[in-house]
Amino acid sequence: MRSVTAQGCARGFGVGLLLAAGVVDVLYAGADGTSVLPTADPVWPTLALMIVGQTAVLWPVGRRPEWLTPQLRTAAPAVLSLLITVGSLLIHGAVVLGPGEVIVLLCLLFIAVRHCPPRWAMVCGVLDAVALLLTPMRGDVSLEEDVLGLEVVGLLLIGLVAGLAGYLRSLDYRRTVAVSETRRSERLAIAADLHDFVAHHVTGILVQTQVARMMATGQPGELDPVLAGIERAATEALASMRRTVGVLRHTGPDASDNRPVGDLAGITELIDGFALPGQQAVLHRDPAVSDALPHEIQAAAFRVVQEALTNIRRHAADATHIDVRLQNDTGRLKVSIADDGRGGTQLPAAAHGGGFGLVGLKERVTALGGELDAGPLGGAGWEVRAVFPGRRG
Repeated sequence: MRSVTAQGCARGFGVGLLLAAGVVDVLYAGADGTSVLPTADPVWPTLALMIVGQTAVLWPVGRRPEWLTPQLRTAAPAVLSLLITVGSLLIHGAVVLGPGEVIVLLCLLFIAVRHCPPRWAMVCGVLDAVALLLTPMRGDVSLEEDVLGLEVVGLLLIGLVAGLAGYLRSLDYRRTVAVSETRRSERLAIAADLHDFVAHHVTGILVQTQVARMMATGQPGELDPVLAGIERAATEALASMRRTVGVLRHTGPDASDNRPVGDLAGITELIDGFALPGQQAVLHRDPAVSDALPHEIQAAAFRVVQEALTNIRRHAADATHIDVRLQNDTGRLKVSIADDGRGGTQLPAAAHGGGFGLVGLKERVTALGGELDAGPLGGAGWEVRAVFPGRRG
């Protein structure tokens, strides 16, 4: 609240200073009594320049029409200033240079360098700079020392304003690139999440469908639990896709908060809905494992369990016992998934996956400072092991 108030005060002070400087210019012009045109009131050229210039600088952004582009805002007052200068030289009428015109032209130079499109920034910036540098020529050009001093001051002011505007423009560009890269990375992560969720559920649907086909002939009375599992897996897959599409359509800065990631509590749901007839999936959770672990670590642990269970369905559908363990290993979270399968599976080759799931998981785990490895057990079966730091460093 204080920063907003300070910004409002600073903006109000700047507007007041600009308006006051414009009034000073108009008063100077009226007191001088000279004019660019012999038949014109000497105040009108300066008054017209102040109206056009201050309108271009102060027009509120929210009420600015589409045709009032930065190019037009910065070029029109500069052209008017140049016309007044040329008229003064041709008619030999001294038009007093006041602080209002200098401030307006410097503000327009800043706007041109920072906000104009790249092709126009140089043109409009040079136009504003030239207009400012030629204003001292309106007076008595015989006073070469005074004119030279004003030109030097003008060059210094132009250099400072253009340099500041260019620096801020570069920051704007870097910020835009950073936001763009962040959004791209976020969408890639969301796409990976969608793959993980849908692959897990669709693989379950495929395996349970095969089980249902086998039971249809020999055990038709036991089909209902299998069909219920297929329905549940299909519903979860559709819900995952719907949540992900919702996140992708969300353009706000907190899109990552809506990403359909899991946590330690979600691992229980994975285990409860995993086992097929003839299988047993058990979760062993150490009471010392806290629910207050960093969310990114919980999400990565969830992904490890999910990918391991998906691989069991794909490559070891004959497994009868699956153990999932969450342990507190001296402050670190240790996750292990072990099965007793012998690699018996009848899934089509296209459903086996590309073999990149564990590779992606390893990158995710190591990025959090953890370790991931997988390998066969002593007798039969396979185990996936991951260790995460208790806190992300």
